[in-house]
Amino acid sequence: MTVAPAPGGPLARLSLNTATTKAWTLQEALDGAARGGLGAVGLWRDRVQEAGLDKAARLVEASGLRVSSLCRGGFLTAADDAGSAHALADNRAAIVEAATLGTRELVLVVGGLPASSAPGGPALPYPAATPDADPARDVVAARARVADRIADLVPYAAEHDVRLVLEPLHPVFAADRAVISTLGQALDLAAPFPAQTVGVVVDTYHVWWDPDLERQIARAGAEGRIASYQVSDWTLPLAADALLSRGHVGDGHIDFATITRWVAATGYTGDIEVEIFHQGIWDTPGDQTVATLAERYIRHVLPHLG
Repeated sequence: MTVAPAPGGPLARLSLNTATTKAWTLQEALDGAARGGLGAVGLWRDRVQEAGLDKAARLVEASGLRVSSLCRGGFLTAADDAGSAHALADNRAAIVEAATLGTRELVLVVGGLPASSAPGGPALPYPAATPDADPARDVVAARARVADRIADLVPYAAEHDVRLVLEPLHPVFAADRAVISTLGQALDLAAPFPAQTVGVVVDTYHVWWDPDLERQIARAGAEGRIASYQVSDWTLPLAADALLSRGHVGDGHIDFATITRWVAATGYTGDIEVEIFHQGIWDTPGDQTVATLAERYIRHVLPHLG
């Protein structure tokens, strides 16, 4: 289980995921989180790579903030040898980045079907030569490849004291981003491995709808696998790009009080990340966004953490 952060004010466990303030550089995100009184940041690899890994590590250390997670590794579903080798190499690089940045938690978005042309893109044509079945559309086989590649990565992750953190995504993203849709599926994939090496994310945006969610959160806690609790809201109408349909906590349909109590009941004491993809929020000044997410956290999440 994630180590409890140092004592502090009401925002000590709140983490700014850099996807929420997309226009900010790494330095700006660190400065903004610190100005806002937050205790941590969740980093995306694009911001780290823009700064350079060694410089990014120095900036993080100087900020005094924890790194709650690094996002993202994954995309492990390629059916060809070249695609598999590329995915494994990229994930090994991400493991090194996480260790260098001082976080144990590397979030994996496991990947969609090989039939997807790109995240958010159209499907590749159905091959005329196989009218009755297309291996690129075989979701069961894609999940099996995820399991195999996690097994390939576990020894390297353990060597670097990094945990591979499986993130189930809402089923609307199953075709192009994640063939794992439920917390239960993620836990089943994690089960063969030690909890300190393979964990899971509870992301409200992706799992709020799951009728088995309470039981699976309790299971994740009992197994010591909750590596991250991420919060953002499900808002309607969906954007043309469904990925950009998240909102601030309290703007949509999710029952944060109940889900937060379920997470807290497991004994989870780690950070709570706010990760929002939304063009309107990206266009808002970063300090205003940080102030809003802090106010919503205090109102809708903090009272239920126990």
